Amino acid sequence: MQVVDYETGAGTDGPAALLVAEAGSVDREALEPGRELAYTLGRRRCAGTLDGDEHVPCREPAAPYCEAHDSIWICARCTGTCLKPEMDCHQEHAVYLAAFAPDAFKVGVTKRRRLRTRLREQGADRAAHLYTVADGRIAREIEAEIAAETPVPDAVRVRRKVSGMARTVDETAWRRLLDRFDVRETFSFDYGFDLPAAPVRETLAAGTVVGTKGRILVLEREGGAFAVDMRDLVGYELIEGSSSRELQSSLGAFG
Repeated sequence: MQVVDYETGAGTDGPAALLVAEAGSVDREALEPGRELAYTLGRRRCAGTLDGDEHVPCREPAAPYCEAHDSIWICARCTGTCLKPEMDCHQEHAVYLAAFAPDAFKVGVTKRRRLRTRLREQGADRAAHLYTVADGRIAREIEAEIAAETPVPDAVRVRRKVSGMARTVDETAWRRLLDRFDVRETFSFDYGFDLPAAPVRETLAAGTVVGTKGRILVLEREGGAFAVDMRDLVGYELIEGSSSRELQSSLGAFG
């Protein structure tokens, strides 16, 4: 059984899940809080491709995807000059700011209808909708301008998101940033769990599910809290039964 993808649960009524494939079929390993996972990670290789509920495996050792199956979303690199043969983002787009506790901020764009979903996919704690524009090209131009003219990047690394998971957003820094713009709407997100201390980053699939925040899965194991980037699980074979290897404990986590 191989992890071939994941779902954050954002924008759906269901929980986050790992998508696992065996003998060509794909199942969801739902990640509801309280769920017990008991897998050891085996060898890792390319996750192949998904075609609906069917999985096409790949034996290449490169992970999570080999060169033949690695797809780069070209729109993520766009700064307003379309990199495709023909521009196809002719829908209303939103330009937004997202905050990750305590003081990591980013600018981003998404289709207007997906704004709230996109923010939850990233695990944002706070957000502000700045502009609605006619298409993706205009949105990317504005995003590039904001990133160039302010100390706000267009990405926040998972490591920094994890380090702030037991903290709250610095209100003074957030308000100072928002004061630069005419904000249309603000958001505040709750992911359904609190931590007494930042979890330790690990790559594992064993423990009690505490919850998910974007693509970060939080597991409790042996009295500690661990943060797993679900993308880091893609490509791994899952073996029934948890590993007994020692894990670093998060300071103060779960007593």
